[in-house]
Amino acid sequence: MPDTASPTPTTPPSPSPISTAGTAKDRAVILTEAAARRIAVLRQQDGNLALMLRLAVSGGGCSGFQYGFTFDDTVNDDDATFTRDDVTLVIDDTSLDLLNGSTLDFVEDLMGSSFQVRNPNATATCGCGSSFAA
Repeated sequence: MPDTASPTPTTPPSPSPISTAGTAKDRAVILTEAAARRIAVLRQQDGNLALMLRLAVSGGGCSGFQYGFTFDDTVNDDDATFTRDDVTLVIDDTSLDLLNGSTLDFVEDLMGSSFQVRNPNATATCGCGSSFAA
């Protein structure tokens, strides 16, 4: 007799981070494949494969908060890490509160190339995309 159980619905994979560590506590930032590729290229150019991209939020910019990007080889006690394709994004706990649910992408277009944050917590952003209000 054939199995008459209804098929289990499948959910397509989402672009979520492969692994997280630190103080994420159900908070996350998605690192796109394009961003992971660019981070890998930049750290290879630097010659230090241990480098991680640090994304931080600080006061300032034309909208109140601004994004900051640096390379770092240290994870602090209050940092959360998000890994995709063997590259790591590091975000401090305070910044993660403002970035929760965001997507970090790397975009190349006629205007140039840059890391871009799509932040669902932003109530307003400036024209350049490097600062936001929450």
